Amino acid sequence: MSVTPARFGKALFFALALAPGLVRAAAAPAIETRIERQGEYIAVSASALMQVDARIAWEVLSDYDHLAQFIPDMKSSRVVSRDGDRVRVEQKGDFGFFFYRQPVEVMLEVVEEPRRRIDARRISGNIRDLETRYELKASDAGVELDYVGRFIPEFSVPPFFGMAMVRRVIERRFRAMVEEIVRRDALARGRPKD
Repeated sequence: MSVTPARFGKALFFALALAPGLVRAAAAPAIETRIERQGEYIAVSASALMQVDARIAWEVLSDYDHLAQFIPDMKSSRVVSRDGDRVRVEQKGDFGFFFYRQPVEVMLEVVEEPRRRIDARRISGNIRDLETRYELKASDAGVELDYVGRFIPEFSVPPFFGMAMVRRVIERRFRAMVEEIVRRDALARGRPKD
């Protein structure tokens, strides 16, 4: 298919029309992450300060059935059962990047403290041990989202680039969570995201 001046003009118009959205997307909240080995465990933490409604942040964090729509490499996430503040969630996806990919399947027991905290632990799957916590703290400065977790994979993490890979995966997934919170908050306020 040849590119005619008319097609080029339409493509350029489309690119320029989308450009403001791309610039705004780049201004996402700053994210801090920390990854370290603790014996057999890999310990991770991440945090971000957002100018969003805490209610929206909670809705995104606890939207287990739709996480796979915006979390990178998550193929499915579904609520298996719910009993008050206890939820069983099954998740499937991949762990890794570039040429190294490892399938991951896990059943989580999730305990919610609405609009404040979500604790999850592995009850089955190919991760030997897993404990995570998302915590929301609202203040005059905004809504702080903190994530901490530790896990022992059932599979080996490559020694040469393993920790860098874990950092990349955690940063991508946490950033996707933050961006979805910001996106939904902007939709709720009826304005483009900043």
